[in-house]
Amino acid sequence: MLLKIRGLQAFIGQFHILQGVDLDVQEGEIVVLLGRNGSGKTTTLRCIMGLVPSSEIEYAGSNIAGLPPYKIANKGISLVPEDQGIFSTLTVAENMRVAMRGSVKEGQKSLDFIMSVFPDLKLAWNHKAGGLSGGQKQMLAIARGLINENKLIMLDEPSKGLAPVVVNELGRVLQEIKSYTSVLLVEQNFAFSKKIGDKFSILSDGKTVMAGNMADLVKDVDSQQKYLGVSTK
Repeated sequence: MLLKIRGLQAFIGQFHILQGVDLDVQEGEIVVLLGRNGSGKTTTLRCIMGLVPSSEIEYAGSNIAGLPPYKIANKGISLVPEDQGIFSTLTVAENMRVAMRGSVKEGQKSLDFIMSVFPDLKLAWNHKAGGLSGGQKQMLAIARGLINENKLIMLDEPSKGLAPVVVNELGRVLQEIKSYTSVLLVEQNFAFSKKIGDKFSILSDGKTVMAGNMADLVKDVDSQQKYLGVSTK
């Protein structure tokens, strides 16, 4: 098990945001964290990344709770936030170099792989990131999260605001990279989630209320309506 969380608790100020989150992520799979707005999905990602204090989080057999974010990143975890976190005044190439932890030579193998997965970024290599399309910016953000050959990449609502054709391309990319890095993503778009997810976990009021294989959730229309507000009409 790459990531194992049991009964995760977290406070932000005086507010008890997470009150019992269970989550498993194995190597080579895509796990989708689902739930209505305010259910604790983004906070869960931030806890894993060390940005919000929390109870125990087991990653690769060790408890990473309490570690600063840079140490968690050094262990092979990356987070692509909803705002993407790219530098708009830098070129695509410069954004990638900033994200590298090692030397350019050490990162060349990763760069070669990334260019094969993201051909549009190769074409825009020397362009300012601020001038990219919404889809290209999202791909750049994901590419930055992959440059150090991380074992787990976490994405916060990666399909939000993207055109359907770009969402399809995003799905292709995630399916391609999951053999190299496990993927944990927060999503509101269930139509997208059910196409790419291997497993799912649903949060409600800061607690895990349901988890399992995505194929089972696709057939469970009552749970879709109850926890996700998905219309069955």
